[in-house]
Amino acid sequence: MTNANLFATLRAAFPAELDTCAIEVTDGPGGSTTARYSWREVDEQSARVANLLESLQLPPGSRIAVQTEKSVDALLLYLGVLRAGCVYLPLNPAYQADEMRYFIADAEPAVVVGTSQSMNWLGAIAREAGVAHCFTLDADGDGTLRHALAAQSPRHDVAACHDDDLAAILYTSGTTGRSKGAMLSHRNLRSNALTLRDYWGWQSTDVLIHALPIFHVHGLFVASHCALLAGARMLWFSRFDAGAVIARLTDATVFMGVPTLYVRMLGATAPRLSREHCRHMRLFISGSAPLLIETFNEFRERTGHTILERYGMSETCMLTSNPWLRADGERRGGTVGLPLPGVEVRVHDERGLACEAGVIGAIQVRGPNVFAGYWRMPEKTREEFTDDGWFRTGDVGRIDADGYVTIVGRSKDLLISGGFNVYPAEVEGFINETAGVAESAVIGVPHPDFGEAVVAVVVAKPGASVDGERMMGSLKGRIASFKVPKRVFVVDELPRNAMGKVQKQRLLEEFSQIFVGGA
Repeated sequence: MTNANLFATLRAAFPAELDTCAIEVTDGPGGSTTARYSWREVDEQSARVANLLESLQLPPGSRIAVQTEKSVDALLLYLGVLRAGCVYLPLNPAYQADEMRYFIADAEPAVVVGTSQSMNWLGAIAREAGVAHCFTLDADGDGTLRHALAAQSPRHDVAACHDDDLAAILYTSGTTGRSKGAMLSHRNLRSNALTLRDYWGWQSTDVLIHALPIFHVHGLFVASHCALLAGARMLWFSRFDAGAVIARLTDATVFMGVPTLYVRMLGATAPRLSREHCRHMRLFISGSAPLLIETFNEFRERTGHTILERYGMSETCMLTSNPWLRADGERRGGTVGLPLPGVEVRVHDERGLACEAGVIGAIQVRGPNVFAGYWRMPEKTREEFTDDGWFRTGDVGRIDADGYVTIVGRSKDLLISGGFNVYPAEVEGFINETAGVAESAVIGVPHPDFGEAVVAVVVAKPGASVDGERMMGSLKGRIASFKVPKRVFVVDELPRNAMGKVQKQRLLEEFSQIFVGGA
């Protein structure tokens, strides 16, 4: 029986010559190289991680929670977790103590890995939750994990897994406040990775600029898996720097980014993005948030390249994509393309009936990439699937006569700021705990850089005074920075309808222009 472990598939795609460069770290001035990792080092370091985890004699299906800065060592930690047959749980390094306390209590990881700086408070949370093993891993690769790995063998037989065994859990915030853990199997991740490799035409000669975080689908699964499956080299940026990325485009063939990164590249002046920089590039991919048609058109005019926009979710990985090959169709701005091979997408109305071409409705999907359900939430899982097995994405859109999908909104109360998901109910919960606050409404308004900016509209309790700037400062120590409102407005009352529900659309109309002009 073939081993269904995703790592076995990735490892089989490594080039025969393991001493060639797999990852080039480009954190020096102007994107210059600071370190190189060979395919052999990728193989051996992931083996050491797997051997370490096995030495801990963890129960089957153990979760490994990781909250670290982006680094190649963090990527190799992920590969080692897969290799050992454990379940990877990536967590945004911006998460604060209250958020991490919830994730650790809910997932009950067997191992927690954090930075040396955060381990004082993170370790205390882990110990309170009964976590037996904690390690540190810093951006430079130092920490207690490095010392533990040094004693492990660089040889390891990949753990045997079945298709439906869990490979990862990704927490995605819920509209009612608390996050849900989307359970992704080896089959989910493998099927999507193989499809993207073929659909986007990956070859071993490709060079990927990897400038995305690695705690979510886009950077960890889409970008990394595609390069690894192609045996292609990565130019690794620990943090996005528009000028440095532009300077290294001449050495690359593929770039993946969220719309915010494209906006910043177009706005860079030293160097200014040009067709000359992109002369060796074959593909620019955008996702994680809507790409404005103005950005799409300006990028094509400036570089001669048409951005390929695609659509995915934590629960499903990638669902649709504009074509890479002209023979498969054109890349249409304002759309997220066609359903990927093996993936089915449909649009239904509120009665549950199929919508005709061009008619807006609820987007539902089915395929081998669709997750098994939410961690320890069987009732929520049942709610999100139709009786005939389609996943309700919560997005609203239409499919035209040619099969192109366009997202027009979100039925779930979600906004996306700089490529990161923000659920207003969660932020409102923290704001409402602030002294002097009677109630609040969080909305997302247009922003030239972030796409959408988080804005809070607050009502003070009678006789109380609320300082918006002070509130934003206090929230920065409690929730991730991308969730903190960019502006806070204090009003006498929130607009409501006859049923007493807050009319956020009226708030959007009132505050939609506050960032126009780049404020």
